[in-house]
Amino acid sequence: MPKLDRPAVADATVSTDPHELPDQRAILAERRTSRFARVEPKGKRVYTARERAEMLVDPGSFVEMTPMRSASPGAGSGVVSGWGTTDGHSVVVVSHDAAVASGAIGAVMAEAIQKAQRFAIDKGYPIVYINDSGGARIHDGIFALHGCGGIFALNIEAQSRIPQISLILGPCAGAAAYSPALTDWTIMVKEQGQMFLTGPDIVKAATGEDASAEDIGGSQLHTKVSGVAHLEVDSEEEAFHATRLLLSFLPTHKGGAQKRHDPVPANPHSVEALPTLVPEKSSIVFDMNKLLDGVLDNGARLELMPEHAPSILTLFARIDGHAVGVLANQPNARGGILDSKASVKAARFVEFCGRFDLPVLTFVDVPGFLPGTVEEGRGVITHGAKLLKAYVDTKSPKLTVVVRKSYGGAYIAMGSASLGAHANWAWANSEIAVMGPGGAVALLHRRALKEAEEPTVLRDELAAVYREEVARPYLAAEAGIVDDVILPEETRDRMIAALRMLTHGQGS
Repeated sequence: MPKLDRPAVADATVSTDPHELPDQRAILAERRTSRFARVEPKGKRVYTARERAEMLVDPGSFVEMTPMRSASPGAGSGVVSGWGTTDGHSVVVVSHDAAVASGAIGAVMAEAIQKAQRFAIDKGYPIVYINDSGGARIHDGIFALHGCGGIFALNIEAQSRIPQISLILGPCAGAAAYSPALTDWTIMVKEQGQMFLTGPDIVKAATGEDASAEDIGGSQLHTKVSGVAHLEVDSEEEAFHATRLLLSFLPTHKGGAQKRHDPVPANPHSVEALPTLVPEKSSIVFDMNKLLDGVLDNGARLELMPEHAPSILTLFARIDGHAVGVLANQPNARGGILDSKASVKAARFVEFCGRFDLPVLTFVDVPGFLPGTVEEGRGVITHGAKLLKAYVDTKSPKLTVVVRKSYGGAYIAMGSASLGAHANWAWANSEIAVMGPGGAVALLHRRALKEAEEPTVLRDELAAVYREEVARPYLAAEAGIVDDVILPEETRDRMIAALRMLTHGQGS
């Protein structure tokens, strides 16, 4: 009979008398003590993998899956996975254990992760990945790579079924970096989490570039420049809080009940300021957040990608207690213009909302797409087209309001009626046109302006006529392209009424 390798247990728990049965309770207690012994986290880490999972979910709700699974005798699988609840709603958690081979993904660890993924997909529960891994485990060779591929395949399968959120609480290197890129939202802890395909040593050897892990894959790089990650926080505690807040806006799965809260009125001071908030002159900036304060419920809100492509705002909020996705131009940043990065950011957000049936509220003040050789070289045509597709594909309620200006192709791209907006309005002093009045009259009256004694005066006069006779929203309203022309203070009530009609009062 072959000899079986078993983890060692204390001698006191096993009797040598063949007529006396071993104390199985004591054996189990000893195994649990050995398996769950706390290993002090290294570096900037504060909590163990299990502590992280428990902190994320409601107190006492975490249940670990296959807690005794091991990659080798006396060691864990390299991951703590299980389920729990956040605010009473079920969620699956996968937490890399950096105490086991630096969290490197081996064959056994990959199997454990895939089991959790399959459970989440089949049951329709969101999944949160707490990433802290050095990449594929070298000693496992092809088996590690095969396991990583299986994780990625289930990441992709999950996209059409459940929300996926990644937290980067340590290094996330090599193959381990692909899984977060396949999830919906990624949150990074500042100066603690990094994501990169190749680390500093390999970069130095291959290119001669002397760069730190933070330079190659830190949170500032990915939340501000690359757009690979979507939120930077200062601590692990903040990462868990942001994740719980994000989950509070989302259904547990595609087709699941939308989460409803008790309605909260908009901020009364912001409501009072709405009629005069937006400057009449389109070149004068204002903060779109102040406008949103006067329309949305005065409660929890979460902005994603705040530092990346800031000319567009993407955030989750509530109106009439209903969770909604909000997309808005931000005049305070480059006039609210659309460029390649802003288009990709906006398209990703709208697509996500549509995938999980979240209503999309669009607030428009856009001068157009950014012109020039740089943007054309970045493929702004293709990226702008992604935003068009996202709106068309999204079948959840789409409500759009033009609050000041909306010109050219950017008018179409920002949730217009032609892309399927279910309800759309324009404020009385807004402008909708192929281009701004100044540019329009420069083309339409080129000869007259060239021959005028005072071309600037004539241009301003012609622009004023164009603005009132062509650009004002009444022409669009009379044609039925815009549903109605409204006052700023009417916006919230119009959106609530439309949302109630479009959702039939659905929610949980």
